[in-house]
Amino acid sequence: MDELQPTRVADETESTDLDVARDFLAAAYAGQQWRADQTRQPFSFRYTAVGDQSMTLRTVRFDGHLDGAMTPSEDFVVQWTRRGAGTITTRSDEIRMEPGRPQLWPQQGAAFSYDDYDQRIVQINRTALETVAAERGIAARDLQLDHTVRPDERALHVWRSSLQLISHTVLDRHASPLLQAEMGRLGALALLELYPIVSTPLPDELLLPKNRHIRRAVEYVHEHAHLPITTTDIAEVANLSLRALQHAFQRSFTMSPNAYLRQVRLDRVRDALLAADPATASIADIARSWGFAHAGRFSAAYATRHSEYPRDTLRRSTRETST
Repeated sequence: MDELQPTRVADETESTDLDVARDFLAAAYAGQQWRADQTRQPFSFRYTAVGDQSMTLRTVRFDGHLDGAMTPSEDFVVQWTRRGAGTITTRSDEIRMEPGRPQLWPQQGAAFSYDDYDQRIVQINRTALETVAAERGIAARDLQLDHTVRPDERALHVWRSSLQLISHTVLDRHASPLLQAEMGRLGALALLELYPIVSTPLPDELLLPKNRHIRRAVEYVHEHAHLPITTTDIAEVANLSLRALQHAFQRSFTMSPNAYLRQVRLDRVRDALLAADPATASIADIARSWGFAHAGRFSAAYATRHSEYPRDTLRRSTRETST
């Protein structure tokens, strides 16, 4: 039975040797071309990591200068500094760390530069996040989080409250493996509230800074399509009036916000049907779980969107998933 329990992580190291500290971090994070220099204050370094294979909480204190690059990662990493200066640079943007404000690490990799910093890190395994996202109808292939989004105060409150409970439990060496696993799930849920999922590529026009409001609206729709959200909710998140929201969606998608939301939900139904077992799945139940109560109208809308009826998608599900 022991081999079925999650492997607990509990690491700690410290050093006053600049080269030793640099090499340790570069190895831990698959770093490239890492360079370390001493600053005006005496150098010291400390690293801790606790958790399991699905989620770890880490701290890094590095009294010196450190820069380099990190390769693309499958894991999702959220970090924030408690002191010091830090900059993350990708091909398209530069992010300056703000003390206490979480920042999702770009999954495509990025360069960085830090000075005399104290850092907190939450690292969540992709498989763990995929499991939770699947409950919201998000297919694994569509699981993308946008690191450029600045989380709002509501999302930050959920994140910080969750981390308080997670930290208390994970740091308890007597916590059961089952409770530890639940903390990994809670961390994944909090991360999905902190950064939006974009399940389809956005039009290039929406990536322009001038369209940040409509972009936020679209991201909110994709992230919360499983909830009973309204046009008013979308407008508030995007900081737009209802009239401006309607105009923006007509300009960008030639449809209303409600029509766009319905389209996203129809896509989620299709993902669910393709993942279902034709022998036991109920099309009506899946449709209702995404807000489609009228079978006839749902079937017609689905056929318009996907050029086939739901029953045809369900019949193909076993064949597509096995190829």
